[in-house]
Amino acid sequence: MWHDRAMSTTGRRVGRPRAERRPDSGLSAREELLAAAAELFTVQGYAATSTRAVAERSGMRQASMYHYFGGKEDLLAVLLEGTVRPSLDLARGLLAAEGSAEARLWQLCRSDVVLLCGGPHNLGALYLLPEVRTERFAGFARMRRELKEAYGRLLADAACCTALDAGEVAVRTDLVFGLIEGVILIHRSDPDRPVEAFAAATADAALRVAGAREEDLAEVRARAAKLAQG
Repeated sequence: MWHDRAMSTTGRRVGRPRAERRPDSGLSAREELLAAAAELFTVQGYAATSTRAVAERSGMRQASMYHYFGGKEDLLAVLLEGTVRPSLDLARGLLAAEGSAEARLWQLCRSDVVLLCGGPHNLGALYLLPEVRTERFAGFARMRRELKEAYGRLLADAACCTALDAGEVAVRTDLVFGLIEGVILIHRSDPDRPVEAFAAATADAALRVAGAREEDLAEVRARAAKLAQG
């Protein structure tokens, strides 16, 4: 998700020299900085991590890091947006698709949990940082808000919710979206939990919160599987 556009004709990032040579990871310098920041922010904490530590972890001089990012906030903003953008892209596609709204909602829930819990670091836990409420993260906030609105639109179109008024739909949207983002805390307490099974179970729970009947869930999952196949 972290692609670097400024590449030389040899495929290497055009930029400043590294502090030391590291084994080739296949990542661009920018991607290595993001990977280092993700590890340090989630393992030792955002406040306790300096830009020097991020640069050193990626094998780069601190001054060279500023060729790619303005500082810690820029690194954090890109990491956070990367936890939302794939789900938002999927949500836009699902909104435009035809078929069961319940199946589309289930698929979005499952995919969102896989994204939040499937990486090497629990980046979703960074949502809880007080720094994320500042203006620098307005782009992340807009993306997250649009994603939540997509959840709400799918939920409103679901057969189990068509008779509800707007207020009740809003409450259920809050509950479903809160459940999905709440997986970051469960994942933090049990990071070895199999992600795919956890994602499917969470999507089932989200549909129950939305109002789907237990006896209909197998059909919802089957339709969602067809959606995922294209």
